Amino acid sequence: MPIALITGCSSGIGRALADTFKTAGYDVWATARKPEDVQTLKLAGFTAVQLDVNDAEALQRLADDLGLQAGIDVLINNAGYGAMGPLLDGGVEAMQRQFETNVFSIVGVTKAFFPLLRRSQGLVVNIGSVSGVLVTPFAGAYCASKAAVHALSDALRLELAPFSIGVMEVQPGAIATSFANNASHEAERLIEENSPWWPLREGIRARARASQNNPTPATDVARDLLKAVQQPNPPRLLRLGNGCRVLPLMSWLLPKGLLEKQLSKRFGLQQRL
Repeated sequence: MPIALITGCSSGIGRALADTFKTAGYDVWATARKPEDVQTLKLAGFTAVQLDVNDAEALQRLADDLGLQAGIDVLINNAGYGAMGPLLDGGVEAMQRQFETNVFSIVGVTKAFFPLLRRSQGLVVNIGSVSGVLVTPFAGAYCASKAAVHALSDALRLELAPFSIGVMEVQPGAIATSFANNASHEAERLIEENSPWWPLREGIRARARASQNNPTPATDVARDLLKAVQQPNPPRLLRLGNGCRVLPLMSWLLPKGLLEKQLSKRFGLQQRL
């Protein structure tokens, strides 16, 4: 039975992936950070593990447990979140938190399970975002982290090829998950009356909600991702969900000045403060 290790399975894409891979006959090791989510996953029949993807010792313990198995056929680096709000309001601390979870953890997790991936000549799947291609205001930290995921995926693909380990990057568009609610919570935490961007707060809120503009069900994303993983030669880049093609196309084709005008209008940035 092939083994799939998936991080961030408490809800959304991660949980949909866990269900889909399990139905397809994989032995799914599903991780989540909160104990209550781990318990829910256990009740659903998964090998569920509490894991903070930034905890090196926890990663090593899990790697030791998995080392008793044949190896890892598919590793899906899905854990992540979206920090919303003006870059300068969040500051360096918010950037560090964003990169620790969305970027640094990909290197840490993949390094911890490299021997098992090598044993099975497995596949690493990194969940990025079209936000790494089309950068928007009030999501700068998140967009930057997903752009970094793209760069890391390209580098890892080259560096892991000699070991017969594949790397696929997934760039979802708008997906029906709890992402928007979580992003809105993050934004509200930063929106304060003493912020220079206080008059633009509705634009910040609009960006936090943008991912739920006619979203694609997470189950559809999981189904199509499974199909791609099971191909003899999985694609290097897979785009899924509403807007996943249009938004990158806009970024490539529209003159930068025109694109910035459209984004400024969309998020209320035309006024001078």
